[in-house]
Amino acid sequence: MSRKRVFALALLCAVIFAAPMFAADTIKIGALIAVTGPAANLGLPEARTLQMLVDDMNASGGLLGRKIELILKDTKANTENAVSFAKQLVEESQVIAIIGPTTSGESMAVKAYADQNEQILISCAAAETIVNPVAKWVFKVAPMDSFVAQMIFSTMKKMGITRIGVMCSNSGFGQGGKGQLAKYAPGAGIQIVIAEDYDKDSTDLTSVLTKIKAQNVQAMVNWSTEPAQSIVLKNMKQLGFDVPIFQSHGFGNIAYVEAAGKAAEGTIFPCGRILVADALPADNPQKKALVGYRSAYMAKFGEEPSTFGGHAWDSYSIIAAAVAKVGTDRAKVRDYIEGVKGFIGISGVFTFSPTDHNGLTPDAMEMLTVKDGRFAPLGK
Repeated sequence: MSRKRVFALALLCAVIFAAPMFAADTIKIGALIAVTGPAANLGLPEARTLQMLVDDMNASGGLLGRKIELILKDTKANTENAVSFAKQLVEESQVIAIIGPTTSGESMAVKAYADQNEQILISCAAAETIVNPVAKWVFKVAPMDSFVAQMIFSTMKKMGITRIGVMCSNSGFGQGGKGQLAKYAPGAGIQIVIAEDYDKDSTDLTSVLTKIKAQNVQAMVNWSTEPAQSIVLKNMKQLGFDVPIFQSHGFGNIAYVEAAGKAAEGTIFPCGRILVADALPADNPQKKALVGYRSAYMAKFGEEPSTFGGHAWDSYSIIAAAVAKVGTDRAKVRDYIEGVKGFIGISGVFTFSPTDHNGLTPDAMEMLTVKDGRFAPLGK
């Protein structure tokens, strides 16, 4: 045997034995993510996070000695795509669980199918209706809309605000938030003087804002996850509509701040702690996970992570922990997830139950603002 052949054989052996030795079959996890389209600011960080986690786990030996196979479908935030891809993941790929969809409308479109087919679904979207009423096989990791509405109103009361205007996109997320704002405003002593809907694909919201400005409100709330969040801010500045502007937790991506520029300054919103991870005290139970995720994401992609990527981190990590503990029997994995207590994630500390498939409490979030083009804790 020639020296070249000996060397090539030795190199091949080194590669083989250096790589993890996996069983022949893989553990398939599906994902319905809006990587492109109108919700790409949400979905792209989710897709990147999932691939990063899967690659890291496979490099460390996988799960139960088996390789993780991530089957990711780009829904483009389209409900028909989400349903069609969900059927493919269940009926053709036979995944153990599905992460996503990215948006609330997609999640609601897939909810009944997942439950009827006994398929674990952990949504990355926020609308309360995803898990209320509870569906046995459906969970979500984003904080409840009701928490957000109550936190916004609590902050308004401290600021002496009682008369507000509300504008919401016509998406599932926007309309869900509108309902929660209307539900909790009276108890907080807040009067919604005017509430307007707008098309989620709008590129100019001047006419809507002009109507609201005419009502002499003391503050504004915008509830959406689309790029319109940035447009609202720019149009308000152009109109000289100078009142405090509150956004939902859907604002938790620095891309929205960058798109709005100086018009974003002072925006107030509740959100998860990943956006201010470095500012947390050392004894915060989430800090280690938050800083670890942030560092890994920035090192790999050269940009700040968002709360949306954090939802993907939580979904995947919860599924992986369940499989590591009980194996790949889908029913056992579902039961394990429902019994999770004190799981430290990016969106908060999760404790699920048969009546709570979100697992978070209002203290999972902080009130944040935009200061000098960056996110910062409100009042600091």
